[in-house]
Amino acid sequence: MNPDKTVSGCRSGQKVTLTCRAPNNNNDNVRAVEWSRDDLKDEHVLLYRDGHFELENQHPSFKNRVDLQDSQMKDGDVSVILKNVTFNDTGTYECRVFMTGTNEFISIIYLSVVDPPPGE
Repeated sequence: MNPDKTVSGCRSGQKVTLTCRAPNNNNDNVRAVEWSRDDLKDEHVLLYRDGHFELENQHPSFKNRVDLQDSQMKDGDVSVILKNVTFNDTGTYECRVFMTGTNEFISIIYLSVVDPPPGE
C-alpha cells in the first residue's frame, strides 16, 4: 500500500507528529482510534477507546512515548505525537477511526527516521 503522506528527515531523539483526521472533521461519533504499524502484527502503537488508552496490547517500544495530539479530538483531530524517535520507528503507520456504525480506514503515513551524524 502506498502511503498517503511521508514524514522524512526526522532525526533520532526528536518528536514527530503523525497527522490524521476523522471524516468530515467530526469527533462526535468517534468510538475508538487505533494507530498501528504494518510490522507489529497484533500489537498497536496506540489504541484510544471509550475515553481512555488501552495499554494491554501496546507494543513495548511505544510505551510512554506516544500520545494523542489533542485528547479532546477537536475537529476530528486524531493525530499522535511520537517522542524520542529512533531509527527503529521507521515504517508505515496506519490510522483507523472507528465511528458509530462504521469502521473507517483513514490514512497511511510512512515515517523515515535518520540517525544524526556522529558527534551531534
